[in-house]
Amino acid sequence: MPVNKNALIRYKTIDNCLRNRYRRWTLQDLVDACSDALDELEGIKKGVSVRSVQSDIQMMRSDKLGYNAPIEVYERKYYRYADPEYSIADMQISQNDYEVMQEAVNMLRQLEDFEQFTEISDVINRLQDKLAITKNNRKSIIHFDSMPHLKGLQLLNPLYNYIAHKQTLRIMYQSFSAQNPREYILYPYLLKEFRNRWFLFGCQSTDMKLCDLPLDRIASIEPCDEPFQENPDFDSEHFFDDVIGVSKNLHDKPQPVKFWVSRELSQYILTKPIHSSQKLVERNSEDGSCIFQIDVVINIEMYSVFMTYGPGIKIISPQKAVTYMRDKLRKAAALYDDV
Repeated sequence: MPVNKNALIRYKTIDNCLRNRYRRWTLQDLVDACSDALDELEGIKKGVSVRSVQSDIQMMRSDKLGYNAPIEVYERKYYRYADPEYSIADMQISQNDYEVMQEAVNMLRQLEDFEQFTEISDVINRLQDKLAITKNNRKSIIHFDSMPHLKGLQLLNPLYNYIAHKQTLRIMYQSFSAQNPREYILYPYLLKEFRNRWFLFGCQSTDMKLCDLPLDRIASIEPCDEPFQENPDFDSEHFFDDVIGVSKNLHDKPQPVKFWVSRELSQYILTKPIHSSQKLVERNSEDGSCIFQIDVVINIEMYSVFMTYGPGIKIISPQKAVTYMRDKLRKAAALYDDV
């Protein structure tokens, strides 16, 4: 049985209320809680009817969604779970559900070899791991980096829809150094994640200048009546092919960056390239060190990656990159002079 998102929000809200044994919940209390949840999460202001919540309770009690929630009425007006340990979040999937989901995962695995679906591999592994946990009641054996409470993540869904529908936006954005927010009229094109931080890419309406705005610095977004415009110079499919990270202007060109790598680190860099363009230029047979080259747009993210390798890597060209790294590392070393 298909269930819409608003109904799921109500079920989860009712579940959270009934799990709270330190408060007595009347039907009106549950109605108010569901109304508040829909207002906060979906911006729905009209509230929820008593009849809707009564229907939700009957649905949760039934087997139609597999909940079979032990909701009872006591003292003729208060609601609670008869089993204080019950929660719909802990519901085990049925054998049939498991088999259907496993079949879906197996079908997705057939797409892994297609270039267009290379990024689906992580999703498949997560699904497979969750299914195994459910079936075998074991701990997770795959762990993915995530920071679910990062500021700005709530903007992902609305921004995705705005981009899909080519909707011009009015955005209030405040950088770390600014005292007050700045308004942007933006044509949004792309959402990109880098190191657990999300960025919105789009062009300003005034001059079509490309902007990359981290979502955690966006104060507000709203639709704007100005007609949407594409920028033919922005190719979302290949714009990041020659860059590490997200910092790049529309007409930036990649440069060859050569770097020396110590013997101890060379094998690691060979098996885990810094960039997809990386190639081995020279191997020193005497000390085992190597010289590599990547062809990228030089930006702050590139420098930060090189800095993580400490004394194991040295940029040897171009000169501006050498100078930047030298000056930054000298300042960093100076912080420890008195230690």
